[in-house]
Amino acid sequence: MASAALKDELTCPICLNLFTDPVTLQCGHNFCQECMKNFIDTRMLFEPYTCPQCRAKFQERPTLQRNTALRNIVDHLLFQEDQEGSEVFCTYCDCTPVVASKTCMWCKASLCDLHLTAHSKSPEHVLIQPTKSFSNIKCTLHNMVLMYYCTNDTEFLCVSCCLGEKHRGHQVELLDKAAKKEQEKLRTIQENIIKERKNIEKKVQNLQDHLMQITGKAAGIVERVNVKFRDLRMKLDNLDNHVLNEIYLHQAQASQSVSDLIQQLESKKDSLSRKISTIEDLCQINDPLLYLQADKPDFAGTTGFGDNSLNEAADLAEDLIFDTLNSGMISIIYGLQKGYYVQEASDILLDVNTASNDVQISDDLKTASWSAVNQGRPKTHERFAIRRVLSMKGFSDCRLYWDVEVSKAGGWRVGMTYHSIERIGKYSLIGNNNKSWGLRSFNKQYSVKHDGKQIPLACRPSCYKVRIYLDYTAGLLSFYELDNSLRHLYTYSTSFTDALYPVIAVWASAWVKVLH
Repeated sequence: MASAALKDELTCPICLNLFTDPVTLQCGHNFCQECMKNFIDTRMLFEPYTCPQCRAKFQERPTLQRNTALRNIVDHLLFQEDQEGSEVFCTYCDCTPVVASKTCMWCKASLCDLHLTAHSKSPEHVLIQPTKSFSNIKCTLHNMVLMYYCTNDTEFLCVSCCLGEKHRGHQVELLDKAAKKEQEKLRTIQENIIKERKNIEKKVQNLQDHLMQITGKAAGIVERVNVKFRDLRMKLDNLDNHVLNEIYLHQAQASQSVSDLIQQLESKKDSLSRKISTIEDLCQINDPLLYLQADKPDFAGTTGFGDNSLNEAADLAEDLIFDTLNSGMISIIYGLQKGYYVQEASDILLDVNTASNDVQISDDLKTASWSAVNQGRPKTHERFAIRRVLSMKGFSDCRLYWDVEVSKAGGWRVGMTYHSIERIGKYSLIGNNNKSWGLRSFNKQYSVKHDGKQIPLACRPSCYKVRIYLDYTAGLLSFYELDNSLRHLYTYSTSFTDALYPVIAVWASAWVKVLH
């Protein structure tokens, strides 16, 4: 039996009975809901609201906050008392006591399996687990058995309550029917939660695969970096260490980001598992009254975590890593006085035979300008359809750079291409194919493009001179802003298979000039 001390803690100070629908005041003391309402309603006019136990005063009518935890404790205590002691025996077995399998709330009688088969199947004869006490299943107002449930007010009702004004017009159902409906709702929620958990498991697996890919990418980058430093190992040790540290730093940052996402999803998964377990426990309660009286958490909003978790995962900043590498290499190359000379491609001349008829070429073959006037050049298989021109000379097996000055207005693109680039159609555009690489400026925004993949650059144009650097053997093609110092914009790393030709494209009002 429950201890006397525990019962004292669960006793209402007003009615001195176990709590019924306990509520809590701001001061922390607990009372039966009806007891507290009556106490408040009977106070004298202009008399302050007070706590019956500690006499704490409240300026306004105190809010009666339901104490569901305390109510569950009281219900559990009553249930334990009901189950303790001797077993519940069938009311109708007079000769030999037979253990009852059910108790009828309407008949207030317990029945064994034999008498249960002959028992009335009418809806009002609600069967519950065997019990000897009907105190916790009786209406506190009419002292009648609680047989119905009002879904509008979420209250348990007796027959007299159903006939009263308070619940007139409300949806009232038998307890077992109401319990089945609630269980069906929980089953639906459980199915959705199970689906959500499977989705999370799939996302976690994808993120784990993504994490392995990051490690693989990092290993590949390290290998490529080591190849670049093979010939200049002695002079580039410091740069080598710096770049490797950058790789591992970005790898650690990207891996941490993915690991954090995995941890978040695992946490959500555990939360969903706990809710599934709670639902399963609730659905295993066969007693409809106990089930409906049990405290059920709010399962609303448990699904729909979103499907974009993988998109939020960080990846290796490969471009930034190679920016550091190539900027360091160019800086060292420019600092060398012997043995590593980069020549300027000063002999670049634009090939009029490839220039489209909306591009005007200067007399010195150094400047390409957009023209609204058709230049009237003959149509040949070498000539571009619109806005482009190639240089006369291509480059291979060399290391060089060439500089251009660009207009403030209009849009332009500069880069390098194989001579076999298409002359007409979408694949003739610089960067729309795997034969060309280009840097574009349009609406004060830089972007690079190759093989149809355009990459916007974070940095914005700050001057009107650009350098294109080519290391054919190493497979590097870099773009820089050329002001008082070099500002690295982007580097492509690949293996070139044919000679590369400088190429220029201009839009309305734009021009590009090759510098000496």
